[in-house]
Amino acid sequence: MKVHPIIRLIPLTIIGLLLVNCAGPSRTVSRIQVDKTTDISGRWNDTDSRMTAQAMVKQVLTGGWLQTFMDDNERKPILVVGKIRNKTSEHLDTDLFVKDLEKELINSGQVTFVASGKARKEVRNERLDQQSYSSAETAKDLANEQAADFILQGAIYSIVDSFEGKKTVLYKVDLELVDVESSTKVWMGDKKIKKFIQQDQYKW
Repeated sequence: MKVHPIIRLIPLTIIGLLLVNCAGPSRTVSRIQVDKTTDISGRWNDTDSRMTAQAMVKQVLTGGWLQTFMDDNERKPILVVGKIRNKTSEHLDTDLFVKDLEKELINSGQVTFVASGKARKEVRNERLDQQSYSSAETAKDLANEQAADFILQGAIYSIVDSFEGKKTVLYKVDLELVDVESSTKVWMGDKKIKKFIQQDQYKW
């Protein structure tokens, strides 16, 4: 009995469809500008970090403490960025935010900036090595660091509200500038970012 050619193709078609379905989702990768705003998950991201650092450094440098210090000491203040605590429910890379703050402070030209604790430790180890392995003419002196006048520190908070596939996330960054000698707070500021996330046919 002769089998129609179309009937012969049916098993092959079914197998092909099964293979396509089992292959999983396809993925496309394209390059974009690094400063382009992207929000895929709705979580805190590199854009939030960069924009918050720019806004908060602008705030701190327009505070009255800066001119007061320069009038009293006839020099630019020396700053260091301290610990930024993550008080959100997410895993945030606060080191990225610290680096964004440091970059904005250095590029402002309005303050003298010294390295943070981890970086200072590495530099100190290098100076100690120089005492033993470098020539006396080129070895750098010990105990000759510039001490910070102020430390910038703070925390990142979040408030989440969700219901049936809709969610809002409010991020609030609080920073304060503390006089290292007297432990007095000379400036406080904050920056808020609010996001609305909607996902069809899904409950948070």
